[in-house]
Amino acid sequence: MIHYVECECIIHDSHSLKEKRAVLQRVLTRLKQKLNVSVSEIDHQDVWQRTRIGIVAVASSLKAAEKEIDNALKVVDSFPEWERGETVHETR
Repeated sequence: MIHYVECECIIHDSHSLKEKRAVLQRVLTRLKQKLNVSVSEIDHQDVWQRTRIGIVAVASSLKAAEKEIDNALKVVDSFPEWERGETVHETR
């Protein structure tokens, strides 16, 4: 099973693309190191205070894939530098 989520995030204290990318890189690295997910920035690459990331988990059961995505969202929410907004889930 494949479970996919898109997250719109706001980086409140970012004043440049360099600052945004530093925050984004920390989050993406943590997700890739700690969890069995693939993650990438999928929109708003040239906007300072906004990003959209896609996170995908593949597992033998839907429950396992959903659990991995839930853990990924907890990691995303653990960073005080940004705020997660709209989140869209999709299962295949």
